Amino acid sequence: APDLGGGGAVSPSSPPRSRRAAAQMTECFSRKVFVGGLPPDIDEVEIHAAFCRFGALTVDWPHKANSKSYFPPKGYAFLLFREEFSVQKLIASCVQEDDKLFYFVTSPTQRDKQVQIRPWCLADSDFVMDRHPVEPRRTVFVGGVPRPLRSSDLARIMNERFGNVCYAGIDVDPELRYPKGAGRVSFSSQESYISAITARFVHLQIGDIDKRVELKPYVLDDQMCDECHGLLCGGKFAPFFCGSVSCLQYYCKQCWTTVHSILGRQNHKPLVKEGTERPRVHHTFRY
Repeated sequence: APDLGGGGAVSPSSPPRSRRAAAQMTECFSRKVFVGGLPPDIDEVEIHAAFCRFGALTVDWPHKANSKSYFPPKGYAFLLFREEFSVQKLIASCVQEDDKLFYFVTSPTQRDKQVQIRPWCLADSDFVMDRHPVEPRRTVFVGGVPRPLRSSDLARIMNERFGNVCYAGIDVDPELRYPKGAGRVSFSSQESYISAITARFVHLQIGDIDKRVELKPYVLDDQMCDECHGLLCGGKFAPFFCGSVSCLQYYCKQCWTTVHSILGRQNHKPLVKEGTERPRVHHTFRY
């Protein structure tokens, strides 16, 4: 993705570092897999039993840690596999209908219930539409991106709407490399970039996806103040970005106050870098 910002014995059960690195380089899928359409009476233990034949995994769903329920509340869950190869084995065991994958599970009241399996292909995280260099200052943040949406689809939709898209990326978490629900789109022209941030929203409609998402300037955390170039802030990176079309600049605190005391700019709102990464959660795998 474009950059926007000793020795010893080896256990037979774990590949040497060079082989492990090579395996990681050839991984095709996130180790996190969506499973939807679950029977309402299937619990965590039964979900685990249905999929553990493919490898060590843990079962998760949103807010699971804060709830006392053993049942996925909305009929879907996530399978977090320890090894990526387990995902490939699961996919090979699925039934394909059109472009969707299905598997069969059994609950106390339903036998061989068809559920949807939705793996995330790592290659769908980034899409280069043309060979223009990616300019971070002509990049928009796309919030609320549906998790099935591929970067190529995001690029094409944004290109049809605003033109001159050169790159699109889906933000993924660093551990499992699964979509986080946000993305980035870079433009090769300032005009298209301004059109996008002025529009503020765009409608994503493709396949089963039909959602309105928010567009904002993509804020960087390694830019110097465009007014004082670090002279008034001790060379520190600028904490504020003004997304108003009349500004589109980074400012230190002092320069923000000075520039935005000018008539017509008092109502500008500073943008700051999107929230820092959440602490990484380490999952315990059941065998």
